[in-house]
Amino acid sequence: MSFLIDPPWLYANGRAYGQLTREEPDGPRDALFVAGTIAVFWGVSVALYLDKPWTRPIWRLCRASSGRDWMLNSGVLRLDAQRAGTATHLISAAIFATYPDWLWRGLRAGRAGR
Repeated sequence: MSFLIDPPWLYANGRAYGQLTREEPDGPRDALFVAGTIAVFWGVSVALYLDKPWTRPIWRLCRASSGRDWMLNSGVLRLDAQRAGTATHLISAAIFATYPDWLWRGLRAGRAGR
């Protein structure tokens, strides 16, 4: 997971779920889907950003130098992940805060497209 990949992936997951389910919008299963999906995304992505040891196989598969490198650069950008300071951390936290919105937008788009 990375900041470049997560938002479109969350949107796509929400859209697919919205197209495949028949529940009334914003029902209890929607809330469970959103809570579970966001818990997984935040759990893995925040752990990657914090370079938790258990994430090593993930970022190594992605050919990154660390979990934070993968989250910030996704193999595309060239930000110095080792020198991430307060501004980078605040921007990263703001991006993490947008994750539920991406999922809800996809869910609503999937329902609208049925």
